[in-house]
Amino acid sequence: MEFDVIAPVGATTTADPAWMVPFAQHVEACGFGSLVAVEHAVMLSEYSSIYPYDASGRVELAADCPVPDPLELLSFLAGATTTLGLATGVLVLPNHHPVVLAKRIATLDALSGGRFRLCVGMGWMREEVEACGVDFETRGRRADEQIEVLRALWSGEPTTHEGEFFSFAHAVCRPAPGERSIPIHVGGHTRAAARRAGRLGDGLQPLGVAGEELVELRRLMASSAEEAGRDPEALELSLGHLVTRIDEGKVERLAQAGATRVVLAMSDTTDLDRARDELSACAERLGRAG
Repeated sequence: MEFDVIAPVGATTTADPAWMVPFAQHVEACGFGSLVAVEHAVMLSEYSSIYPYDASGRVELAADCPVPDPLELLSFLAGATTTLGLATGVLVLPNHHPVVLAKRIATLDALSGGRFRLCVGMGWMREEVEACGVDFETRGRRADEQIEVLRALWSGEPTTHEGEFFSFAHAVCRPAPGERSIPIHVGGHTRAAARRAGRLGDGLQPLGVAGEELVELRRLMASSAEEAGRDPEALELSLGHLVTRIDEGKVERLAQAGATRVVLAMSDTTDLDRARDELSACAERLGRAG
């Protein structure tokens, strides 16, 4: 079981290098697997979209909360760490042109020594996706094609693609990950997300899902993988919990639910010492070196 830690964007400190560098270094020292960075290209001071992960329908982040670009943040922190994995959770895929994104990700992966994992989502906020110039209704089809483009360009070989949304000929994207396949996980709570993970991804990171609903998503991911001629046993499942509440008993229950990774959310403290103490206590409960 791998345990990752989400950079606490709600604490409004993730764009502060004096806070984030020692925080990331402590995550590494405690033996956690990866640091996970969230994304919003823009926040909206007014929006009509319904946030699906809270009963209020409103996202917990204020419009003026600093949300640094996750790839830039992880690139910066890669230089301050040595073994810590670097992951998005989630990157809003429709917001990005896949040719440019392929280059950015391959560069980060190369310069970090192959430490990067990509977790993508389709985006719930129509206003954000449309602000990036993308039709909200077709973002799912667009994302399927984006994943195809990313994987093709990461071969490092001359690539030609003719699709519904993107087309190019004889394109070479280097640096390339070579024999290492950069993992692409799919985030989301929907049946479409589970099917996409099975067809195209390396794993699923469902949000706010448990019980029979989670069982059904796992079944859909597996059946979609089989239909696509892929091995469902090779796919991972990342489930969430809280740094301050996780313990070995809860880890056992998450493992029984099929989890291969637990992505841990921090409290929104701006006190760096308190954040590090929370990480150390969590690492001790989980038998990590903290």
